[in-house]
Amino acid sequence: MSARPNQESAAPQAETTSPHRAGFACFVGRPNAGKSTLTNALVGQKVAITSNRPQTTRHTVRGIVHRDDAQLILVDTPGLHKPRTLLGERLNDVVRTTWAEVDVIGFCLPADQKLGPGDKYIVKELAGIRKTPKIAIITKTDLVESKALAEQLLAVSALAEELGFEWAEIIPVSAVKDQQVGLLADLIAPLLPESPPLYPEGDLTDEPEMVMVAELIREAALEGVRDELPHSIAVVVEEMLPRENRPADKPLLDIHANVYIERPSQKGIIIGPKGQRLKDVGTKSRKHIEALLGTPVFLDLHVKVAKDWQRDPKQLRKLGF
Repeated sequence: MSARPNQESAAPQAETTSPHRAGFACFVGRPNAGKSTLTNALVGQKVAITSNRPQTTRHTVRGIVHRDDAQLILVDTPGLHKPRTLLGERLNDVVRTTWAEVDVIGFCLPADQKLGPGDKYIVKELAGIRKTPKIAIITKTDLVESKALAEQLLAVSALAEELGFEWAEIIPVSAVKDQQVGLLADLIAPLLPESPPLYPEGDLTDEPEMVMVAELIREAALEGVRDELPHSIAVVVEEMLPRENRPADKPLLDIHANVYIERPSQKGIIIGPKGQRLKDVGTKSRKHIEALLGTPVFLDLHVKVAKDWQRDPKQLRKLGF
């Protein structure tokens, strides 16, 4: 941080306060580059689902960071990738639309993976967006030694130069270890437009609760199946209602949700032997849902088949895409 001008001057100065800033920043990068984990770390609470599987994010989740000097609204986009299905094409459209509407773009590149064709493709697309400031964020720095990190920083700088633009900032971070996450917010804030706060104090996301609950269930389901299923899982919360005739000090929220897969043969994988896997999904997701909503929850899960939903426009609409 630079010292305030004329700080050593003996003459008393009228103190000038910097104007408040507020605006939208989005994180882009190929799938599994650490965008959702970074969003959660900046907000200080789980607002975006994370997974060790690529292409986990399907909705743009807005996480809201409140500061005295600024309000950062973080838009977490799906990873840009070569689409193989109608769902993939729609996810890419979401990414490009988001880029056109935000005030700052953060390009996420994992420290432990070499710059690949996917990264170069994204940066080439970013080079065409002239007016929006772009920050290069080297994520997952806790996974590499300093030499490998230095090489990655140089590589991302050289790539921008090659494409005829300059990063507004280049910053290494570890969301998992909370290293330089605060500094990243410090770097984004001055790039936002002058504006009063756009969301009330205390709001952490504008994502509807039912959508967030569905995402938490899907996250737990993804963890359960590891490599056994492709990206065939969608979740729709059908109903969220307070249980009737409960004492005021012992509320209970009934949540009924359907887990959709594409083929009948996948049903057994999700349910597991004697229903154990589905039970585990319910237990794990209920814990996160109760933390999110601040109330005890009864979670009723059912597995249903929506044949080839990733390729079917009608099914995609039904499932909210």
